[in-house]
Amino acid sequence: MKQEQPLPIAFGRPVVTIRLWGGRVSCHLDLRATSVSAAVLTLCLLVVAVSLMSGAYPASMTEVATALLGRGEEMVMMIVREWRLPRVLLALLFGGALGMSGAIFQSLTRNPLGSPDVIGFAAGSHTGALVVILLLSGGYYETALGALVGGIVTALAVYLLAFRRGVDGFRLIVVGIGVAAMLGAFNAWMIRKADLQVAMSAAVWAAGSLDGLGFEQVMSTVVMLCLAVPPALRLSRPMRQLEMGDDVAMASGVAAGRVRLCLLILGVALTAIVTAAAGPIAFIALAAPQIARRLTRSAGLGLITSALTGALLLVVADWAAQHAFAVHLPVGVMTVSIGGLYFLWLIIREGCK
Repeated sequence: MKQEQPLPIAFGRPVVTIRLWGGRVSCHLDLRATSVSAAVLTLCLLVVAVSLMSGAYPASMTEVATALLGRGEEMVMMIVREWRLPRVLLALLFGGALGMSGAIFQSLTRNPLGSPDVIGFAAGSHTGALVVILLLSGGYYETALGALVGGIVTALAVYLLAFRRGVDGFRLIVVGIGVAAMLGAFNAWMIRKADLQVAMSAAVWAAGSLDGLGFEQVMSTVVMLCLAVPPALRLSRPMRQLEMGDDVAMASGVAAGRVRLCLLILGVALTAIVTAAAGPIAFIALAAPQIARRLTRSAGLGLITSALTGALLLVVADWAAQHAFAVHLPVGVMTVSIGGLYFLWLIIREGCK
C-alpha cells in the first residue's frame, strides 16, 4: 500500500520577501493583503473613469483619454481636466487620508469605534477651522493650521481626561464622545452667532463638500500628505506591536509613550488636512479600516489597505452624491447617510459580543 504523504503545515499567512540593493533593503509582502490592495486600487481607477465621464455633459472614454492627454475639443478638456479631474483626485486623497487616520486611532484604542469622528478629534479640527473662518476670516492655509491645532488640542484633552494610570481604549472612546458632543454644540453656537453671509458659507462647508475645489487644493494636499504619510508608514510596525499591549511592545524595544504620541499627532494631522479643505466628512475613517481588515482577513489594521479602501469609499460616495439623486448633495451628507447605518450595525455587533 502506498504510504500517504503528510499534509504541509501552513505556519501563518503567505508572505513574499523582496530584497533590494544586495539585500541591504528588504520588505515583506503579505500576499492576500497585496492582492486585496491591488483589487481595491483597480476599483478606484474604474470609479475615477466613470466619474470623469459622468455629468450634465457626458463624455466617452475616448474623449476623456484624449482630454487627459491635452488634445480634443476645448470644452471637453475644460470639463474633464479643470472641473472633474481635481474633484476625483481630491476624493481619492481625502479618502485615503481618512482611512489611514481611522486605522491609526482604531489601533491605538484597540476598538473598531475608535475613529477620529467618533472620539471627538474630527470635531476639534472642525472647531479650530471654524474659529479661523468665523473670527479671523482666514484663508485656506490659515484654516488648515486652525484645524490642525484644534484637532491636536482636542486629542490631548481627551487623552488627559481618559488617563487613569494608563489609557483604556473604551474609556478614551466614552470621553471622546462626550467631548465631541460639547464641541458640536459649541460649533453650532458659533455659526448661529456669526454674520449671516459668513454663517451660511460656514454651514455649507460644515456639511462636507468637494464643490469649488481645484488643483490648488490638490497640490497643497499632496504636499501635506507627503509630510504626514511616510512617518505614519514608518511607525506601522511599532503600532502593530502596541496592539499587543505596552508591556510586550516595550519588551521588544518600542518606546510606547513616544510612539503613541507621534501616531496621535499624525492621525490628527491626516484628519485636519481633509477638514481644512472639504469640511468634516464623517464615517469614512470609521468604516474603511474595518472593511479593509475583513477583506484581508488580518488580525490587525493595515495602513495601506485602509487608505485604499477609504479612497474607494469616498470616490464612490462623491459620485453618488452628484449623480444618484435628482438634486446635488454634499458628499458629507452621503457619507453620513450610509455611515450611520454602518455605525448602528457596528454598535449592535460589538454589543452582542
